[in-house]
Amino acid sequence: MPIAHPILSTDESLELERSLLPSRELQWTAMNNAGRGVGRAVLQDFGELAEVPSRLRVLVLAGKGHNGGDALLAADEILRRHGGGDVQVLLRAEKKELRGLTLRALEDLLKSSRASMCNELTYRQESYDIVLDGLLGMQFHPPLKDDLAALIREVNAHRGIRFRAAVDLPSGLGDADAFQADFTYATGIAKSPLFDPACAAKEGRLRYLDIGFFQLPYEGPCAFGESILPDAALAALGGLRPPRCDKRTFGHLFVLSGSRSYPGALLMSVKAALSSGVGLLTAFAPESLAAQYAAAVPEAMWVPWPETPTGGLALEGWHLLQEKLPRADAILCGSGLGREPETLQLVKDLVARTELPLVLDADALQPEIAQTAAARPAKAGPVVLTPHMGEFMRLSGRSSAEYAREALIDFSNKHRVVTVLKGPHTRVCDGSQVALSLRGGPVLARGGSGDLLAGVTGGLLAQNAKDAFASACRAVLWHGAAADHLARTKGQVAVYTTDLLDHMGPALREL
Repeated sequence: MPIAHPILSTDESLELERSLLPSRELQWTAMNNAGRGVGRAVLQDFGELAEVPSRLRVLVLAGKGHNGGDALLAADEILRRHGGGDVQVLLRAEKKELRGLTLRALEDLLKSSRASMCNELTYRQESYDIVLDGLLGMQFHPPLKDDLAALIREVNAHRGIRFRAAVDLPSGLGDADAFQADFTYATGIAKSPLFDPACAAKEGRLRYLDIGFFQLPYEGPCAFGESILPDAALAALGGLRPPRCDKRTFGHLFVLSGSRSYPGALLMSVKAALSSGVGLLTAFAPESLAAQYAAAVPEAMWVPWPETPTGGLALEGWHLLQEKLPRADAILCGSGLGREPETLQLVKDLVARTELPLVLDADALQPEIAQTAAARPAKAGPVVLTPHMGEFMRLSGRSSAEYAREALIDFSNKHRVVTVLKGPHTRVCDGSQVALSLRGGPVLARGGSGDLLAGVTGGLLAQNAKDAFASACRAVLWHGAAADHLARTKGQVAVYTTDLLDHMGPALREL
């Protein structure tokens, strides 16, 4: 399976759907896959807000098109999975105006005694746990009609609604009165309007639901030029491991990070790397901290490293690394290093004097170090950089914090690196392609989450250095999936960053 799926315009999406779904029965199957996928995902994502109540109240806003059918099937799936749910349907068309498959979805839903029709007067007087927006689909062009705009404004302002979910695209996207979603579920194809910064405030969190449209590589037009990472990209990590293996089978990662000023960053990176399934890990730690770290994480091999007077890693420790280099498959460097000139010179020497695959994070992300990476010989292993936007601006010399695909591709190509640009939608670029992940969310907006991602990236690179792009993509996706699992279990607020590590295994098994 391709590791990433294309993000298409609405016109490109319509053309692909026509070619893949020539018959009504194929369309009905796709609608079921999409709608029921939304229903399952909504029940999961509601967990980031609260436990699903025993008496779950759902309102469906349904238009006459297939988007309405998706929403109706999503409601039906919620009823199937939640024994105490009740659904009300607010239909914005006469039944005779509904497209055939949408009518079929409505009739199937209304066979349940727990589903009923309602009118605008009724919904105003009720409270709902979930509202499913299926009013308009991807063929909408602004502006909204006055009556529909008024309805959506009312729904957006309704204080009795806890969770607003848009199916495929928020209705009216591009109009000032568009549906205000908490989550938007892109079904089958991720459409490019969802990634327009001007629309971000209306979409809430984005989810991509893969329903099998890209079982074969897509060879059609793709004006947007980026791809999205499906959960299936993690399939290679979730299967059974070979029965005849030992610890060397799964790579040996070296970690050269940390300082007395930032003692936690190294520890978080090491723990995350171990959680990635790497077979062996050797960590070079400031000598004043190594014994404590060894007691905290005995699974790693800890090597005390000489310190500068202020607690950074000193150049005189180079021989400790050099004598062990033949054992390593990859090196992770940067988390908590600090910016002492001597320590940064150590990192520069590491990049210049070794040919091993590297992951550079945090304080190792300096322009002169990136330039050194670009000068490595062609036979050297790949280099993965993991900046957030502020660090990327420093590395690339850009003054704007707005994302630009061309700038990311140019930087990655010029420096011959794989760049993991962290953000609400983390992007991975190898100089020719850009793949983004929608996994993760506000639960990651806390100190240390980047150190965990660096550890996972280093661990996966040590296991699969031949494809650094794929390893980085899987690290980003797995890290985000674990964050989603954590938020659904404990919420977004009252958690520790390192709680995420306990959810890496469950998230992988769930996907």
